[in-house]
Amino acid sequence: MDSFWGGYALPTVITVGEVLAVVVPLLIAVAYLTYFERKVLAFSQLRKGPNVVGLFGLLQPFADGLKLLLKETVIPSGANRVVFIFAPIVTFTLSLVAWAVIPFDLGVVISNINVGILYLFAISSLGVYGIILAGWASNSRYAFLGALRSAAQMVSYEVAIGFVLVTVLLCVGSLNLSDIVEAQRHIWFAIPLLPMFVIFFISGLAETNRSPFDLVEGETELVAGYFVEYSAMAFALFYLGEYANMILISAMTSVLFLGGWLAPFGVPPFTWIPGTIWFLLKIAFVLFCFLWVRATFPRFRYDQLMRLGWKVFLPFSLFWLVLTAGVLIATGWLPTR
Repeated sequence: MDSFWGGYALPTVITVGEVLAVVVPLLIAVAYLTYFERKVLAFSQLRKGPNVVGLFGLLQPFADGLKLLLKETVIPSGANRVVFIFAPIVTFTLSLVAWAVIPFDLGVVISNINVGILYLFAISSLGVYGIILAGWASNSRYAFLGALRSAAQMVSYEVAIGFVLVTVLLCVGSLNLSDIVEAQRHIWFAIPLLPMFVIFFISGLAETNRSPFDLVEGETELVAGYFVEYSAMAFALFYLGEYANMILISAMTSVLFLGGWLAPFGVPPFTWIPGTIWFLLKIAFVLFCFLWVRATFPRFRYDQLMRLGWKVFLPFSLFWLVLTAGVLIATGWLPTR
């Protein structure tokens, strides 16, 4: 029995504890990100926002969750019931499993694998399946059209994101996310790779279907897109998945370009603050930029969205990748491992 606990059960318990230590705060953060968004938008429009349920409206996310939980899940008569229920589960699950390789501090990561970037890229690419399945299983032309538009949008901007990731990897020489953060001790990559930083952030908006790229929810022509037939907790899973992906993109932005857990200046009193706090503050800043963009810019037309992705971001990111490689080779700074 002792050998069993020492050999198998104890590592499993530790792993489950690590997963819960990440997932539970993440779910709470997703709930309060909805509150934070409504407050930021209200401030931008000179309104109050949620202020009734709880002190300063702090219990509003739980009230919304309870309302969705108590609603009846309506499945259209012509829908594929299995795929219809499976689609939101896929979307929500993929938004959580990506956090397995995100480092919160030096050594504070569930799985410190050497191909963390490839893992993140693979998980983000799989997200389109939940959307396609939802649109097809609903047996609705509106939902299917919204799913096709969303899939084309996500695939288009994943190409630019791929070139951005390769550019960062050229500067580091490693696919490990902790190594990427450590490579920014002297200067954050947001400074020398500023154009790629901007492209990554804007592509993140398109990947998460956020304004001004929320073409999926074009109410006037699509009636809320691929999840138009969903209700209750099935709809809530899509909703939670979108906000969890926003937090994930913000975390990736912090790791790739803003130094992850590193302090802005490597001198006291900045170094007295734990690295995890710096990492969370950077995520909060990027999330605020997500909401700031929504409050500022109008929605793009679909042709403008595709033109930006294929005719601007793709050629420019490819050019900057070649330029970065040329500069690293010419100066002898290309990492060799």
